[in-house]
Amino acid sequence: MPQPPVQPALIAHDLVRTLGDRRVLDGISLTAAPGRRIGLIGENGVGKSTLLRVLAGVDAPDAGSVTRPADLGFLHQEMPYDTEATIAVVLDEALREAREDLAELDRLGAELARVPEDDPAHQELLDSYGRRLEQAQDRESWDADRRAALVLDGLGLGELGHDRTLGSLSGGQRGRLALAALLVRRPSALLLDEPTNHLDDGAAAFLEEQLRNLPGTVVAASHDRAFLDAACTDLIDLDPAVDGPVRYGGGYSAYLAEKRAERERWERRYAEEQEELAELRQAVGVTAHRVAPDRGRTDNEKMGYGHRAGRVQSQISRRVRNATRRLEELERTRVGEPPRPLRFAAGELAAYGEEGAGPLVSLHGLRVPGRLSVGGLAISPADRLLVTGGNGAGKSTLLAVLAGRLPAEGEVHRRRGLTVGLLTQDTSFERPGRTVRDTYEQALGARRAEKVPLGSLGLLHEADLDKPVGHLSVGQRRRLALALLVARPPQLLLLDEPTNHLSPALCDELEAALGPGPGAIVVASHDRWLRRRWQGRELRLKPGAAHQEGAPPLPSLEH
Repeated sequence: MPQPPVQPALIAHDLVRTLGDRRVLDGISLTAAPGRRIGLIGENGVGKSTLLRVLAGVDAPDAGSVTRPADLGFLHQEMPYDTEATIAVVLDEALREAREDLAELDRLGAELARVPEDDPAHQELLDSYGRRLEQAQDRESWDADRRAALVLDGLGLGELGHDRTLGSLSGGQRGRLALAALLVRRPSALLLDEPTNHLDDGAAAFLEEQLRNLPGTVVAASHDRAFLDAACTDLIDLDPAVDGPVRYGGGYSAYLAEKRAERERWERRYAEEQEELAELRQAVGVTAHRVAPDRGRTDNEKMGYGHRAGRVQSQISRRVRNATRRLEELERTRVGEPPRPLRFAAGELAAYGEEGAGPLVSLHGLRVPGRLSVGGLAISPADRLLVTGGNGAGKSTLLAVLAGRLPAEGEVHRRRGLTVGLLTQDTSFERPGRTVRDTYEQALGARRAEKVPLGSLGLLHEADLDKPVGHLSVGQRRRLALALLVARPPQLLLLDEPTNHLSPALCDELEAALGPGPGAIVVASHDRWLRRRWQGRELRLKPGAAHQEGAPPLPSLEH
């Protein structure tokens, strides 16, 4: 039997893509070989989603080329079905290729049995059978129906009737169904954009295991640090770097260490080159002045000018030429200045409350019918509380009650004069035409905005401060909302999924800022990386109930 075909690689060469007046991709190249799982990371707007769309063939590059496997799968934001299509229709399409494999193997097997071995057509049939068999083995076609049931169950969709229409599903359920269809298909290359959105812990762990077992290529854009660490064999950082995007071997933990060292090397190289440039410019300027043809000689120079004049002039001229050549070369090849990365640079996130006056907020017999039930909870003046639980457990509801934005049954006591700030998951501003800078100043007042400049907080790039807030991305709007909270720290800060839409680096910075300090902070989060390192208390919610426990003392991520 012939050697089985090699799994095809996904190869991109020198991709350029311009959107509007901005070059989003500028000469990007990558090779994604079978068995490699590549994570794309970087700030919002650096081109992660654009690169995936170009790799998938959904967008055409302005320059460059992509070589992709024929059976590539791409996790779209919207499923390519109308709202009346059923789950059964989606699954049938996902299983179509596996069923075709089995049907073709049956046909080729029957043909092989019919055609004599000495017939020239027999070898051709045998080759076709071998290729199809290898393909069926890669797709695990014989196990496809059982795999479909396993995948649906693993992604939390197992209890949905297959006659349910897509229009009857929530947005999160539709996203998980699209992901399930790709995992059932097992294409040679899989492109995923934020695949852990809408997944709880169990579903995220299930996805990571499925991806690790795929024989083909995976390229995923993600801000989920736990996913990047568990599933990826390589990371490509699309943030600005001295030699362009950098590929790192290993998961997120390995990336952190190498990224830190790389930034230090870039900064050191830039500083050394700037120092050399300054010395060369001074040397060229001074020595050129010394050999200027119309410059008169000083008395000291006249003493030995006769027999030494030619030799000295020659030496100085040579130094000028050498310094000039080196200066020209260095100015031509010097590295660019390392761009100032977004660094979350707020001071204290919450403010001191009066000590010794009891809790800031206390709840007794709290109940929001159909959404939340908490027997008792007290928030102390310097508390750090993490609220966890699956989708629908009531995390956002609890934060809204603590903020006084949602009425509830039971007893709710707040300290007199308590200041509370709430970062919600959905952020909008009343005046979308107003610039970011003006929105910040109007909300805080000119004096406070001057005392805590928006650019100093490290949440938004300087180039974005004069954009209308209506033109910001979802992530940028949330950053502006967070900036407004920390610029005037409340005594009780409530953060609902604060790491959503932040780059991994900014998540690390924010996580460090959530440590011990003045004021009380309550965080509701599904972020597994943050939760594993949390050092404060934890309130674990289940639908209709809440269980409080102390989190184990895990070390914080070093910075």
